[in-house]
Formats: sequence, structure tokens, C-alpha cells
Amino acid sequence: MKLTILGCYAATPRTLTNPTSQVLEVKNHMFLIDCGEGTQVQLRKHKIKFSRINHIFISHLHGDHFFGLPGLVSTFRLLGREKELNIYGPKGIKEAITMLLKLGDSWTNYPLRFHELSSGESELVYEDDKITVHTIPLDHRIYTNGFLFKEKLGERKLNIEAVRYYEIDKAYYNNIKRGRDIVTEIGEIIPNKALTFDPPKPTSYAFCSDTAYKPEIVPIIKQVDCLYHEATFLESETHLAKKTKHSTAIQAAIIAKEASVNKLILGHYSTRYPSIQLFKEEASQVFDQVELADDGKSFEFI
Repeated sequence: MKLTILGCYAATPRTLTNPTSQVLEVKNHMFLIDCGEGTQVQLRKHKIKFSRINHIFISHLHGDHFFGLPGLVSTFRLLGREKELNIYGPKGIKEAITMLLKLGDSWTNYPLRFHELSSGESELVYEDDKITVHTIPLDHRIYTNGFLFKEKLGERKLNIEAVRYYEIDKAYYNNIKRGRDIVTEIGEIIPNKALTFDPPKPTSYAFCSDTAYKPEIVPIIKQVDCLYHEATFLESETHLAKKTKHSTAIQAAIIAKEASVNKLILGHYSTRYPSIQLFKEEASQVFDQVELADDGKSFEFI
């Protein structure tokens, strides 16, 4: 998996910072997660091909998380897009986007599919033969979801030396990779484990933005490879976090520790602070593997 942060600051865009948006590349997919103002400019700046984006996941309907979406949908039309575009987000997102298209007489010339969400429980919202995406119910001032992206277990890897030793015909290779044993012409059974190596461990990524401290999400994100969790405030502003239903860096770290995740990425910083390093310093008091998101920064995890 490769994660590219397009924007990770709270509230309003500034000359050097952008509101929330990120791209997750996994198994030949390119998923756009949230779409704050300036997202398509950031996509161009970081040379990310618009045509590869077929699925967009919107956490909630606050402007700093989806005001860039109408412009992106319109730009796809101007670029002559023909492929279907799927948008997953809270109930109301279809009305918000289609109203703007209607008023501007700018209906898309490509299929635009909305998948509106309203459940308060974690649910499967996307699946194919390589990956699943579940919602992570969060606690914010309006209905909000995070998203959990999980690879499926891949095929086993051929042990070339072993299959050559047993003189197995290439016609059986695909069946072997799918886990089947081989029966020789004389009836000998060659177990699959003698012919293959275990597939790589599937990777997983959890996106949790704009939420009050919510330990109830821990079972959903247990042992993920990477957790992105909002950290709008430092501990000195815990009262503001509670009032606005955001989290502090330490609260994000507690979630990461309790969920036994491999890595925590902090983001959604309030711009009241002189340095984002302060967020890492506080979170590291609780959890060791802390990284800081920043606009344009990429992370790769396996």
C-alpha cells in the first residue's frame, strides 16, 4: 500500500496547507479519501492521474472534507471521462452534488454512482477479489465514518525448485497457487506446502478523521498495519476537543496502543500551534510508532 497525503490540516485552506484529502494505492486501485478544497490542484501537483480514480470515499459533509468534490466531478467531465465513478458518503451527498450539476447544467457524460451511508454500525461498502472496505463509525458533530481498507489473502507463491524437482507440468501451476495438492501419475500425493511458499501477509489501513475520542472503534481497527487518526488539538486544549468533538494527539495514541496497530499517522492539525512536531512529541509519550502527516508526504507499508 502507498498513501499520499494531499491535505491534512483542519478547517480552512491556507497558502501552504490544505484541508483533508489523501490517495491510497493498493492492488492496482487508487482510492481517493475525502476531497477538501484544492484536491484536484494537489492531484496535479503530485502527478496523480485523474483517470485512475474510480472510487471516492467521503467521511462526512463538513466543507473541509468534501467541498473539492463538485469541482473534481466537473473536471472529470471536461476531461472526457467515460468510466463509471463511485462516490461513497453520508446520506445527502447525492443531493448536494447533483444540485450543483443541475444548476450549472453540467450533468456528467459518464456514469456517476452514489452509495449513501446512514448506518451507525460498521458495514461492508466495497469488495472485489482483492480488497474490502468497511466503514468505521466515528463520533463527530454530524454523521461521520472512517474507512478500513483490507487486502484479501493472495495466492500462494510457487516454489520453482520444488515443482521442477517433481517435474510438474506448467498446466497445473495455477491450481497449485490456489492451494491444491498434486496427484502424480502413480497416485502419489504431493502436498501443496511442499510446492509453495505462504503468500505475503495482507496489509490494512484505517482512516479515522474528525472524531471525538472513541474507544469503541478499537475492535474494528485491531492490529491494522497503519492507522491515520485525527489529532486536531494538543492536550492543553482537551476542553476544545471535547466541545468540538475532535481528538488530541494523546487520545489518538491511546487508540493506536489499545488497537495494537503497527503505525500511527497523525493529521487534521489545528493551525493554532507553531509546529506539528508538538503533536508527535505528545503522542510518543503513549505510543512508539508515530508519524506525522503533511501535505505531499507519502507513506508505504507492507
